[in-house]
Amino acid sequence: MAARHVAERPTRLAHNGPVNDFASLLTPEGRALLAEVRGTDPARELAVATRLRRDHPAALVSAALAQARLRERAAAKFGAADAGRMFFTPHGVEQATRTSVAAHRAERLRALGVRSAADLCCGIGGDAIALARAGIRVLAVDRDPLTCAVARANAEALGLAELIEVREADVSDVDTSGHDAVFVDPARRGGRGRIFDPEAYSPPLSWAVAAALKAPYAALKIAPGIPHEAVPAEAEAEWISDGGDVKEAVLWFGTEPGAVRATLLPGPRSLLGRGLPDPPVREPGRYLYEPDGAVIRAHLVAEVAAELGGGLLDGTIAYITADEPLTTPYATAYEITDRLPFNVKRLKALLRERGVGILTVKKRGSAVEPEELRRKVKPQGPHSATVFLTRVAGAPTMLLGHPVEGP
Repeated sequence: MAARHVAERPTRLAHNGPVNDFASLLTPEGRALLAEVRGTDPARELAVATRLRRDHPAALVSAALAQARLRERAAAKFGAADAGRMFFTPHGVEQATRTSVAAHRAERLRALGVRSAADLCCGIGGDAIALARAGIRVLAVDRDPLTCAVARANAEALGLAELIEVREADVSDVDTSGHDAVFVDPARRGGRGRIFDPEAYSPPLSWAVAAALKAPYAALKIAPGIPHEAVPAEAEAEWISDGGDVKEAVLWFGTEPGAVRATLLPGPRSLLGRGLPDPPVREPGRYLYEPDGAVIRAHLVAEVAAELGGGLLDGTIAYITADEPLTTPYATAYEITDRLPFNVKRLKALLRERGVGILTVKKRGSAVEPEELRRKVKPQGPHSATVFLTRVAGAPTMLLGHPVEGP
């Protein structure tokens, strides 16, 4: 019923073309077009558009085809089922949180007893959706009219409208005192691309921290490259990876001030920092361990090295070496078969001797580009191998090996 209500009476704003164009997609005609163009082959898009414009307004046909393309892009973050029902903007797809990460954050808040949250800078509503699915009532705020219209439509499309109130406002004007938690996802992109200075976020990190300290609990989404010295003393810092790719960092308030953790999804598996000193530098052992990116960003390589009874190949590089093939979720293990100083000709000869045709190149502490090395060595043969371009005690070194099979 809710979806039909939106479709029959779409919101229209005077002198607001983008919102009005979007509203037309929520009409019965717009929804029918969306269903018709779903899965359109990009190569046939022009022909499909030409045919549909005979019976439908050109602007509506263009909007439907654009939305179909956005839904296909969004499937990687939201899953095909949700993405196929949701609505997006190009910026919204780019900035939206991956569902698995948003669900992890929402579950942490639910476990803390949070029942209501203010989602500031809500975008197209991805985080609000995760919070609502965790049973948390959400006030979702954004100052952009089109973004709010899309977020509202997404709440309706996924049957969560009763739990999500979307409000068009400047976040600095919103009273969050009636909520158990505040979630802030500042914009970290500008006209020139990514913004690296936290005070250049919109809103600035200092404003977001001040808003967080007013609530019993808060979570601030920030770029994973934030300097550790920029983390407020009152916050817990969590770095999150999904499938081995680092996705974001979160500053938590009301949990464990000063704590640092790396969380790996799916799972979740969470490694809490113990303040260990840097691992010792040692000669390469039989096994090399490559820590997960979240572990590296969280500066918790020492915790993983201690778990493995290992040390570092070089004091400035996050490769752990050890003598035993131990299993840890926080690092990928490789058995090292060969060690040689950096020399392309020697590597090429070794690969030819071993019949290696599938070569994975990994590097830390080396200026050589993996594709450049592959072109030079021209791997051929039925076997596979991994080569690490790194330093051992400061010397450029190549380590050849292969992943250790899991138990």
